[in-house]
Amino acid sequence: MLGSRKSGFGPSGNTTLVARDTTIVGDIHFSGSLDVEGLVQGNIYAEEGKDALVRIIDKGLVQGEIRAPSVIVNGMVEGDVYSTKHLELAAKGRVQGNVHYTLLEMAAGSEVNGSLTHVTAATGGREKAPDPSVEVTEASSGKKSGPGKLASAKS
Repeated sequence: MLGSRKSGFGPSGNTTLVARDTTIVGDIHFSGSLDVEGLVQGNIYAEEGKDALVRIIDKGLVQGEIRAPSVIVNGMVEGDVYSTKHLELAAKGRVQGNVHYTLLEMAAGSEVNGSLTHVTAATGGREKAPDPSVEVTEASSGKKSGPGKLASAKS
């Protein structure tokens, strides 16, 4: 989880910090690591072909989309998130937008208000087509939906 040191997760090299009382208006293009504790009103783009990590710290807020290989969210993102390697949604992480991921780790308490779309590295980040032979079963009723159709979740 956030704050734990996992070997091999994230790039080595430069770290850029958007401090707690800082607001950046405009897009950010970076390589290395980007830690957001303040407010970014714009999109965040990792440099193509480089290993990069974006961390949205506890009270950090991004109002725009994020495109990076590795992303850790423990703050708030108001926009779509595109992660080609690893996306971690920590316990306080909130995403108001669609999430496109290759590998997803979600902690209890995290929240996504949008769609989750799995992408494969082989397709270059393009969305994976739904498998028409997959059947989805509702957990509450045990009802099955037809092939290629999603069952609706009931509360």
